[in-house]
Amino acid sequence: MLLDLSRIQALCFDVDGTLSDTDDLYVRKVMRFFPRWFFQDPAHAARRFIMWVEAPGNALLGLADTFGVDDEMIGAIHLLSRRRKFKPKNFLLIPGVDAMLDQLHGRYPMAVVSARDEKGTMAFLEHFDLAKYFDVIVTGLSAARTKPHPDPVLLAAQKMRVAPESCLMIGDTTVDIRAGRSAGAQTVGVLCGFGESAELKKMGADLILADTTKLLDVLK
Repeated sequence: MLLDLSRIQALCFDVDGTLSDTDDLYVRKVMRFFPRWFFQDPAHAARRFIMWVEAPGNALLGLADTFGVDDEMIGAIHLLSRRRKFKPKNFLLIPGVDAMLDQLHGRYPMAVVSARDEKGTMAFLEHFDLAKYFDVIVTGLSAARTKPHPDPVLLAAQKMRVAPESCLMIGDTTVDIRAGRSAGAQTVGVLCGFGESAELKKMGADLILADTTKLLDVLK
């Protein structure tokens, strides 16, 4: 483990794939539409498809991160977010996340750092009564630039009154890891969402966990 636990004074959590479930059941269901004779890794292709369906903003940011067109894609997402009418949906929570947040609450100031719009973020948090655990909620339009830029993490740190380098950014995509590292924070990549171990390590994640709830074992 490369984490310096003595540095950690605050926690920043992504939402999609980190707190919100990525619908593994849906992945298994749609895999039959991704035959092995055409797709080298049907599970990977199915997961990427679900990523686009469930969280198009994160999917677009991940693609932009790969091809280096972050600013252009962020501008497009911001424009769409302002014009899009919010539609209620059925949310899924990663099992055990609520209990984990309850145990961490009071030990660290905690922030949500999401690329979602404010309505979607708050709807998810309120649906599972999670907002009470967070001191700060940063969404896709809270800062001048969203992830993978460091601005949202820097804003969360400022509002929690801690140095950015004292934060731990927890997320499931390269976008989260890049944002955390750019802000000077330590980073944890989780595999319960859209990202994969190899790409998260390549981006420089300090630690990879099977799922977000395993953070409790680290922060004993």
